[in-house]
Amino acid sequence: QVRLGESGGGLAQAGGSLRLSCTVPGAFSGYAVGWFRRRPGQEREFVSAINSGGDDTYYADSVKGRFTISREDRKNMVYLQMNNLSPEDTAVYYCAAGPRIGVRGDLYPYWGQGTQVTVSS
Repeated sequence: QVRLGESGGGLAQAGGSLRLSCTVPGAFSGYAVGWFRRRPGQEREFVSAINSGGDDTYYADSVKGRFTISREDRKNMVYLQMNNLSPEDTAVYYCAAGPRIGVRGDLYPYWGQGTQVTVSS
């Protein structure tokens, strides 16, 4: 089973930055990629997404202006640059691939296993 792979999670202080990376297998190079997160005790929620061409992006209101999604297809990578982090950003972050961009998780059939981000105050 082909899976995506997240990396770059870890511990950050409030106001700090982290960059998450998602390795996208070549079979999904023409797919949209989304980032989702599950905060402690909460449902999974949409964070950001980028279309296959890299020219259309979506952001949740809670991260708009702080997070930036980008992709580098020749390296099979999608990135989520997270700036001005707050403790409310503490979550397991997942990347997912699907045939079209959207905010619903069910649009993305292929998922990674997640990476933990912890932000201390």
